[in-house]
Amino acid sequence: MAKEAEKLGNYKILDERSIGEVKIADEVIAIIAGLAATEVEGVASMAGNITNELVGKLGKKNLTKGVKVDVCPESVVVDMALNMKYGYNIPKTSELVQDKVKSAIENMTGLKVAEVNVRIAGVIL
Repeated sequence: MAKEAEKLGNYKILDERSIGEVKIADEVIAIIAGLAATEVEGVASMAGNITNELVGKLGKKNLTKGVKVDVCPESVVVDMALNMKYGYNIPKTSELVQDKVKSAIENMTGLKVAEVNVRIAGVIL
């Protein structure tokens, strides 16, 4: 499979045997990363900036809150901010998040994940 970057965060996956093309938006990869991270025990929620927090209070759910995705033609870099539950081991939980996010993105999109950077923004009691 050859990967080719297109305009505005859409990435085309080409395959010589296929009868068409598949395009993946950056937002889709961010949603996959956010959902995978929140499935890990010890993660309370995704942490966002003040704009995301206000949108959340208005009732609109933002599945990409706290996730930044940078897709290059050869790899994906994910930066995410998390709120942890009190009492969980932060390094161990962060490593589990990294593994889960990496495998979810690679399995669902076929893109190679180079980095998953986790920032702990807060602890929820």
